[in-house]
Amino acid sequence: MESLGGLDDATKNTEDTVVSLEEKKEKRRPFHFWTVNGRTYQLKLKSSTVDKLEAKYHRNIMNMLDDIPPLSVMLTIIQAAMEPWQHGMSYMKVQNVYDIWADEEGGNQSDLYTKVVLPTLAVSGFFTAEQAETLMQEIGNV
Repeated sequence: MESLGGLDDATKNTEDTVVSLEEKKEKRRPFHFWTVNGRTYQLKLKSSTVDKLEAKYHRNIMNMLDDIPPLSVMLTIIQAAMEPWQHGMSYMKVQNVYDIWADEEGGNQSDLYTKVVLPTLAVSGFFTAEQAETLMQEIGNV
């Protein structure tokens, strides 16, 4: 009868497995990139910034996405997503970036939501890989 105690014998029965490249689990993109006026911003929410957003709005971010949120909320989400990667990015600076994007590059609130906020949430782990892929395909069709 085999002994059930200890891990010493457990390593003797392991097998080496080879995983083909096709089977390798696909990783989520590391960031969403938003380019405005020739400058590319990295966007991704970390758990600490999600905590700040949820404390500010007293609700889960996902509950705020049933409809297009107010511009101030979207810009605050973008500020939170930029914060770890763009040192000193204040809300006023994010407003200025949005103004340049809207005035000079033809951006609008609908595009901000579909092309910036939702993809940022997708790379931040708010959706499963399948949901994110479907979402990005739907956004591409808009």
